[in-house]
Amino acid sequence: MKEYQRYNKLHVAQSMTGIWESMTDDQKKYLVDNIVIREYGRSEAIYREDEEPEFLLYVLEGKVKIYKTGLAGKQQIVRMIKPKEMFGYRAAFACEKYITGATAFEATTLCQIPVDVIKKIIVANSMVGVFFLRRLATMLGGADALTVTLTQKHIRARLAEAIISIKEKFGVENDGKTLSLATSREDIANISNMTTSNAIRTLSALASEGVLSLDGRKILIEDEAKLQRISDLG
Repeated sequence: MKEYQRYNKLHVAQSMTGIWESMTDDQKKYLVDNIVIREYGRSEAIYREDEEPEFLLYVLEGKVKIYKTGLAGKQQIVRMIKPKEMFGYRAAFACEKYITGATAFEATTLCQIPVDVIKKIIVANSMVGVFFLRRLATMLGGADALTVTLTQKHIRARLAEAIISIKEKFGVENDGKTLSLATSREDIANISNMTTSNAIRTLSALASEGVLSLDGRKILIEDEAKLQRISDLG
């Protein structure tokens, strides 16, 4: 991890839609003066479970996975974060240690906002607080939906939904079908709540049916309508 100089901190703060517009000029200056830009390598830990939260985190470039470690050390990926999204603030607002960990899917650049800085702004500006309240409510709804998916859907449906969620979150490359997130088979398994071997077999089966194509870590969606049907059928 290193401090990164390429970004203009004012421009970074201005890109925080939903917060920047709500702040006074003094609050904007206070925010800009206190943010730090950091760069992380692929698979590098951003924070770990049971650590004390020090920063709210905002993605400038790259992609991040949020995970929870379960039995036998298996990770369950519970959220994926894309550029211009904030994360890592639930524990700070709850005055708790992190119950999840965060790792860079790929080379990733983050803006760090000290917890005390954002709390001070929220105390003085209720609209900034409302922004985070809405985000937390959205996260809770997503967690409820994920619980149903992981407990009620079969393996094929879980994997199909995982691929669709990656497409919706990060999009595709210029060919219109290659997921822009090149994931390992282990990551696909950890998103879908299955073993890596089951993920490999299920991906191969979907490829043999013409639903997907596989090219190393890259996954290409060949028949999105069929993939959606598999997900919907559960």
